[in-house]
Amino acid sequence: MKIAVMGAGAVGCYYGGMLARAGHAVLLIGRAPHVAAVSRDGLFMDTQSFQAQVPMQASTDASAVRGARLVLCCVKSPDTASAAAEMAPHLDADAFVLSLQNGVDNAERLQAALRREVAPAVVYVATEMAGPGCVKHHGRGELVIGPSSFSKNLLKLFADAAVPVTISDNVAGALWAKLILNCAYNALSAITQIPYGRLVQGDGVEGVLRDVLSECLAVAQAEGISVAGDTWHAVQQIARTMPGQLSSTAQDLARKKPSEIDHLNGYVLRKGEALGIATPVNRALYAIVKLLEAR
Repeated sequence: MKIAVMGAGAVGCYYGGMLARAGHAVLLIGRAPHVAAVSRDGLFMDTQSFQAQVPMQASTDASAVRGARLVLCCVKSPDTASAAAEMAPHLDADAFVLSLQNGVDNAERLQAALRREVAPAVVYVATEMAGPGCVKHHGRGELVIGPSSFSKNLLKLFADAAVPVTISDNVAGALWAKLILNCAYNALSAITQIPYGRLVQGDGVEGVLRDVLSECLAVAQAEGISVAGDTWHAVQQIARTMPGQLSSTAQDLARKKPSEIDHLNGYVLRKGEALGIATPVNRALYAIVKLLEAR
């Protein structure tokens, strides 16, 4: 199957690389230095279980989605609207789009813009770009995907690629569960530039994590969302299963790039204001990250 990855950063490269290793024709759409490296040498995957140079195609142009049966949308949340506009004229009539993005509303935004079925996926993977054409995997890799007309295909595709997948009828709750993890860790890791395992050992950090969790759950409950799983256990597990991981927000700030903070703690802050729910810890974390971005 031809598969296109729109926004070939760390997440897109990891899942695109896994699908390519399983024999699919994967094409990465990303930035010029990365595209040049992949076009020349393939994608180097440095994972916890293998290291491999994986041949695949790459392009800087969204028109390369043409002919793809499956498109993995992995762009940052602020780029969702522009990515949809760039892809729309080139998508085949039967192309299925899967959103592998942070935040809780990107699949809805894509579906409205593209006027086609888009399934949300909750992504649990620790990855980073170690350089052009090189993705480093720090841990995990499972996906929770909303039900769709393409569910059976996705289950087989990812199973054949050794990617654990669950189809969930409560994907909104799973998206909020992931949002809570991001709100708990991303800003703190970005502000301190400290990975999760060391971060949780800091004085007072557990209290901050619990406060963020409490505020997020209050907003989710007011929104009528049934958050999936034991959220505090999940927050604790992140530091245990991804101890060396810097958050994507930390990586963005280190590279002087805009982050997704508006769609993480900023999203909870705005929802809380609309619902009359105070979110002071999320507000503080959001404000500090925005100040750091402004530098």
